[in-house]
Amino acid sequence: MNSCPCGSGSDYVACCEPIITGKKSADTAEQLMRARYAAHVKVEVDFLFESTHPDHRKDYDHEGTKVWAENSEWHGLEIVETAQGGLKDEEGEVTFVARFRDKEGLRSHHERGKFKRKRGRWLFTEGTMIKPKPVIANKVGRNDPCGCGSGQKYKKCCGK
Repeated sequence: MNSCPCGSGSDYVACCEPIITGKKSADTAEQLMRARYAAHVKVEVDFLFESTHPDHRKDYDHEGTKVWAENSEWHGLEIVETAQGGLKDEEGEVTFVARFRDKEGLRSHHERGKFKRKRGRWLFTEGTMIKPKPVIANKVGRNDPCGCGSGQKYKKCCGK
């Protein structure tokens, strides 16, 4: 079995490949999102362009997308949340995290993707990056161990 890169657990030829090759349309916004991730893994950049809504293709960088897809090692897709985007909807949102490794190391792309139907077919319109939540550190007291791991009290180490 050749497991689909989208993480569905299904075989690629029964899952995303028919959507990428145009033999089948995505039934939901999430299916299209999964197929778009699989297209990055398989470097199917023509599908990425074609599955982008025509009103949102102006800034699409075909060559840049191809280079990114080819030079990344893809580590998985996590669907965080979907809003609408079902069989009877005309619009939908899919929040996801795509994990990959590039020359800078392990990375993740956390985005809220928006999708819209055009002539019954789901298309990607735009994405909004989701920034990581800030780390909220507990207040360190002067006599607490220093957070740097030195083993000294905070007041004698980084608290000077």
